[in-house]
This record gives sequence, C-alpha cells and structure tokens, in this order.
Amino acid sequence: MKPLPLLAALLAALHASPALASGPVRKIIACRPEVSARDCSELARRAGGAIVRELPSINAVVVEVPAFRAAHAHDALKASFRVDLIETDRTINWLKAASAAPPAAARFEAGAAVRELLARVDALKPAAPADPEQPWGIRRVNAAASWTTPRGQGAGVSVAVIDTGISRTHPDLAGLVLGGFNALDPKKPDAWDDDQGHGSHVAGTISARRDGRGVVGAAPMARLYAVKVLDAEGNGSFSSVIAGIEWAASRGLKIANMSLGADEGSEALGRAVAAAAKAGLTIVAAAGNTGGAVSFPAAYPETIAVAASDAGDGAADFSSRGPEVDFIAPGVNVRSVDKDGGWVEHSGTSMAAPHVAGLAALALARGAATPAAIRAALAKAAAPLPGLAPAVQGLGMIDAGKLP
Repeated sequence: MKPLPLLAALLAALHASPALASGPVRKIIACRPEVSARDCSELARRAGGAIVRELPSINAVVVEVPAFRAAHAHDALKASFRVDLIETDRTINWLKAASAAPPAAARFEAGAAVRELLARVDALKPAAPADPEQPWGIRRVNAAASWTTPRGQGAGVSVAVIDTGISRTHPDLAGLVLGGFNALDPKKPDAWDDDQGHGSHVAGTISARRDGRGVVGAAPMARLYAVKVLDAEGNGSFSSVIAGIEWAASRGLKIANMSLGADEGSEALGRAVAAAAKAGLTIVAAAGNTGGAVSFPAAYPETIAVAASDAGDGAADFSSRGPEVDFIAPGVNVRSVDKDGGWVEHSGTSMAAPHVAGLAALALARGAATPAAIRAALAKAAAPLPGLAPAVQGLGMIDAGKLP
C-alpha cells in the first residue's frame, strides 16, 4: 500500500532536512561578568538547551540543543543583554596541525647530523657530559647543565600535559604521574589513560626519569598531571580543551604543555587562555605544522609558542611561522616514550614544545614564580640560531645552562 501523498511529502521533508535529520547542536554560551553562573545556566535552559558542563573561568556553559530548535535558541540568547558570547562548540582533530612525519631520506640525513651535533655539543660543554639515555634534543638544549641539584632537575614542580592522556605503566613515567582529569567525559573524570600515544611521548620529553635506561626528560624530577582532552584519534571539542585548561589552572599548577593546535581560533578558547595566565598558569604550545600561520592556542599572546628545529639547527620545513613564535626547540626525529612500552621517534612542533615546557619547569624550580618571570628566564637563556628569521625562531634556542 502506497503512503498518502501528504504523508509521503512529510517523510521526504524529514529525510531531506539537515536540521531535522541531524543530531543535537552544542553551543558555548558565555554570560556577562555580572551574571551569576546559576542565572547563566537557567538562561540557557529557558532557551531550550540541556547543560553539558560549566566553564567557570569564562562564565560560560556548554549546552546541547536539538537541531530543529538551534536557530530559535541562538536568536533568543543573542537577544538577551545578559549573554556576551555564543559559539558553536566544534569538535576537530587537534593533532593534525601539531604532529608531522618527515620523509625517510630526512631521517637518514638527520642521523648523521645528530652524531656531528652531539660531538660538537659534548666538546663545547664538558661540564655536562652526555649519557646514553639523553635524546639529541635534550642534549641540544643542554638540559644536563642544570642537573647538578634536585632543584636543577625540576624537583617540586608539576606540569600539566593537556593532550591524549599519559601512560601509567611505562617504566620511564611510572610514579611520575600524580593524577589527572578526563575532560572528554564528565562522568568519568579519572579515565585519563593514554589511548593514542601522543601525550605519553610529550610527557617523556618533559620529565622522563633519569635512571640510565630509555630516555630522560628535560626536567627529570618534575611531576606530571595527565589532562586528557583528546580521544584515541586526536579529536576533541573546544569545550573539552577549555575544561582541561581550567582544571590545570584551578589546581594551582604553574606550567602546562599543549602540543595541539587548531587552524582557527575561538573567542571562548582565547578567553580561557587569558584567564589561565591571570591565574598563574604558563602555557607552552606547539606553533603548528602547516609551514604557514601559527595555530591556536599558540597564536594567543599569553602562550609561549614553540617552533621546531632539526638536528642541523635549521628550521623544520613543516614548522609554522609568524610573529607569534617565541622560541625554537628540537622537533625532528625526537625519541621518547611509546605508550605501549619501549620508545619511538616522532616529529612535529608537538615534540618541540615539551622541550620548552621542561625548561620552564627548571626555571620555575629556580625561582621564576609567575608566567612573566618564567618567560623572562627563558628569554635570558635563549640565543638566535644563525640564518633564521625571528618569525621562524622567535628569540631562538634556549640553553638550560644559562637559566638564571
């Protein structure tokens, strides 16, 4: 039996209409400073939104609205004098802009360059002899020159790794991770294990233990917090990234590494980064791997944006560039932790940023207590690499032996 003409038309309209066929839409709703969090939530509910989470640092809530009501809800909220910002809470892949793999030929050439560079570094810095567990990048930033005391190794400092999580079991990280937070699922805040590998690799460059095996990080006595904002594919929403930043800042942490990036910014993300800096959190971020403009959050002025160098002190071809770049650090064929055990090499500004985050931990341990002081200490220890423009390297490469 064929459907009636009117019913058939309605079924066709339902099938063809994206607003009716698609799932709920997520929005970030920020209210003006004088509006309480409770009133902001109530305002969003009355517009038809279901509260997903609160973002207190920017006086905002994340809501889900059925697709067929999204336009009406947006108009109703926009008309309210109490609402300051309405953004779609996009989900993107944050690792595509911050990780890269060089061609095989570049890997071969880098190996010879590494051997030559390490020999030169060892000859120039006899007070900080190389040991077998130091990857070339850790040697290049001369981290061992600071390791003469526990404070010089980052003792007493904790770093938030805002990423895919951290392995709890890898021997180079076991016992270093004090806890964490899963921003992807508010119902499972303690499920911060690394199911992708990116966060564990980053964590190893920051503070893998100094035990004569595997690899060692720039600040081997610093401790870590795993802030999981990305899933096994590297995907995450803007609100999950903001929630991760808020978690780190609200717990009084002073340093966070963000080896992730988006091609486009977000007003809500920018406000969250600014609020975190005001709370005392120094965010070190990957500049990006497009070879073009610096990605976000690295492009925000409150962050420390890190570009990537190769073993010959050149800029990696993939490294993003622009006036926002603050420093350059090793980012090609960086050896660090594999979440499933053992070690692996990766390339990208994702790998460069944790070198600087580790050095920031050393600066903090030495007494640089504020974001401005940490930035100043790193700047004092940096020197430009010959032949590279400021837009490519910022103030240059940091030498841990020159930290004040």
